[in-house]
Amino acid sequence: EWPPRSPDLTLLDFYFWGYIRDIVYSQKPATVENMKNRIRQACRNINVGVLEKVRDDFHHRLELCIQVNGQVFE
Repeated sequence: EWPPRSPDLTLLDFYFWGYIRDIVYSQKPATVENMKNRIRQACRNINVGVLEKVRDDFHHRLELCIQVNGQVFE
């Protein structure tokens, strides 16, 4: 049984933070406020189609996890 909010099973850890980090830090933010603005803008610019694909891929990974009874899988 997976613990609630396991990082292995959240879309934020699975996709979102890495995607946002890559965009925000593609250039070093000049200030904290600049970094916050970059984060907001990156979130606004996420394509709905990309999010749908991430959701579908994540669902597939959940199915694989169930098939192997929570054991490690690639």
